[in-house]
Amino acid sequence: MMLSQIALLRLMQLTSPSLPIGGFTYSQGLEWAVEIGWVDSGETFVRWQRQIIDDQLSYVDLPVLIRLFRACEADDAAAFQHWCHFLLATRETGELRQEERQRGQALARLITDWPDMAPGPAWLPALRQSQLAGMAWLGRQWSIPLEPLALGYAYSWLESSVMAGLKLVPFGQQKAQNLLRELSALLPGAYHQAAALQDDELGGGYPVQAIASSRHETQYSRLFRS
Repeated sequence: MMLSQIALLRLMQLTSPSLPIGGFTYSQGLEWAVEIGWVDSGETFVRWQRQIIDDQLSYVDLPVLIRLFRACEADDAAAFQHWCHFLLATRETGELRQEERQRGQALARLITDWPDMAPGPAWLPALRQSQLAGMAWLGRQWSIPLEPLALGYAYSWLESSVMAGLKLVPFGQQKAQNLLRELSALLPGAYHQAAALQDDELGGGYPVQAIASSRHETQYSRLFRS
């Protein structure tokens, strides 16, 4: 799908690691998985991430982003709020819910700092609850088509995950690039799976990640906030 030049630049801005939402501070349970030995190599890291892509990204994050974007298109603040609540309900631990809220609050502060982007009061509660809400809102405001927006979000998530693995597993920079190349090839399929889902088909989970995240809450020594 073709993007205008300015939409492409805004997508790059929105998915950049320099976006001030603190993505680099979270590992989403990976830190405990490495600590306990569940992830101890590039190969086990790939299995960990593939499972998250198959169970979480394809069935929760991306389909919810699609619905949030469509709610923006329809100017439907109630639907926007509903899907934010749904997203938080799928975050299986206190850490993962807090991460979602903290990222959302950071992105909402950025949005409200731009007067031409400022949403009405009906939209702000949802924007402060979820990063995905802010992504959908800005994607619509900046005329970024849905598919590139969703793939950009997925790649940003994957890049943060690989950078966490680089610090934790660990593996080198060249291995990290190889992993990005391998795992990013799965993202278009994840998007198309997500786009085909009906509302009652949404919802997924990776129990091992939930266990790792809950154990991380009391991990003795930590680099990451989740």
